[in-house]
Amino acid sequence: MPITSKTFVRATALLLLVGLLALLGIVGTNVWLVERSQGYFEEVIQGRIARRAAIDVRTSMQDIESSQRGFLLTQNENYLGPYNAALPVIEDQLTALANVLAPFPEAAPYIETLRANVDAKLDEMAETIELVRQGNIAAAVEIVETDRGKARMDEIRSFIDSFIDAVDQRLTEGVANQRATNDLLRLVSIFGGIVILAVVGGAIWAVLSYTQELARARRQVEEANTGLEERVRERTGDLRKANEEIQRFAYIVTHDLRAPLVNIMGFTAELETSVGEVKTYLESRPVAEDDPVAKEARIAATEDLPEAVGFIRAATRKMDGLINAILKISREGRRQLRPEPVELTEIVDATAASVHHQIAESQGEITTDIRVGKLITDKLSLEQVLGNMLDNAIKYQQPGRPLRINIRARHVPGNRVVIEVEDNGRGIAETDHERVFELFRRSGAQNSPGEGIGLAHVRTMVRSLGGDVTLTSSLGEGTTFIIDLPRDSRGYLGSFA
Repeated sequence: MPITSKTFVRATALLLLVGLLALLGIVGTNVWLVERSQGYFEEVIQGRIARRAAIDVRTSMQDIESSQRGFLLTQNENYLGPYNAALPVIEDQLTALANVLAPFPEAAPYIETLRANVDAKLDEMAETIELVRQGNIAAAVEIVETDRGKARMDEIRSFIDSFIDAVDQRLTEGVANQRATNDLLRLVSIFGGIVILAVVGGAIWAVLSYTQELARARRQVEEANTGLEERVRERTGDLRKANEEIQRFAYIVTHDLRAPLVNIMGFTAELETSVGEVKTYLESRPVAEDDPVAKEARIAATEDLPEAVGFIRAATRKMDGLINAILKISREGRRQLRPEPVELTEIVDATAASVHHQIAESQGEITTDIRVGKLITDKLSLEQVLGNMLDNAIKYQQPGRPLRINIRARHVPGNRVVIEVEDNGRGIAETDHERVFELFRRSGAQNSPGEGIGLAHVRTMVRSLGGDVTLTSSLGEGTTFIIDLPRDSRGYLGSFA
């Protein structure tokens, strides 16, 4: 089943979550098990220390007892060597054993009993040894035969043996617990590894599936683009032909309209001359007060007819201007665009120089900030666009305010260039920002000559170069025209060749 982008994101997020939880579980469990194993290990160490301390006490007591018996039998001081060696350390050994069992308060009575038995046994042996040294062997033997010392020694052996057995059992349990903990740690690590491997495998599968889906989609896009480019070429050709037909039709229509318009203008001129002669004649002759027809004829010849002829002349002049504008656009549309390397700075400077005297008359100025080098475009079209922009700025400057024009150019992403022509003129109302680019449409007070084709012609030329033109403006503050063009128009202009 194809994997979508949303599915891929969800699957990846789920796998990452599972992997994170598994990792946290493994780390947490490992830490707990290691701490648990460390606890068992410390118990084993403490048990071994306690066992060693108990054995040391037992060994010392056995050495002391053997040394005493040897001395009693032989009266030889050499047999007291182990006795004299063990006697000074027995107290330290008892203290060490007590310290080991200090964390276990329940063991305190047993330690006290052990200490009492040891002290009693040591006293008994010290007494018998002293009697033998005094030569009273019978008294010493009599003390031994009471089995008082033997009972104390048996209690000492019994306690230590029981203690060692308990420690050995605890050591056995501790080692078993430690082994079980290690086994559990091993199982957790194996299980966690399997989970992580499953997560990694799932992530690899998701990535591979998504990559294959992307490759499949890319192939489909390439196939679609191949067909699309062919369709675009076909439709571009059709559009070019349709555009040529429209331009040809416009030229024919305007050319054919011009002939009757010339006739109308000619006859209007003759009619104006005739009306003038009639007017002159009627004004030179008196009119009888009792002849209303003559009075009406005089008014028609001297007032109505000249006014009507004036309206006809104004309408024909306006129509002549519109026809000339359409012819101009038609001729420009039929012109073959020729992309060539041009220096934008040179074109801007030349265009600004051509209107410098008009701007200087109002104490205005033009500033430029061109951060673009060469463009590959139709030079004449670009010159006409910038020239039209400057003409508009001059035509619609704010009365009483020196005109300031700033021309800027910079590179933008997509291998394109933006040219901005900013002025401080009278501005354009927000509702007319798009309307001014329509043919025969104008904005604001109509106190300047024009047919309303300038900006429409500008937008047509800019779009023919592969760009577009927009504006930002505030009424009474000024206008900024923004021209967006490709740095290299050959690819676009080639489709219209």
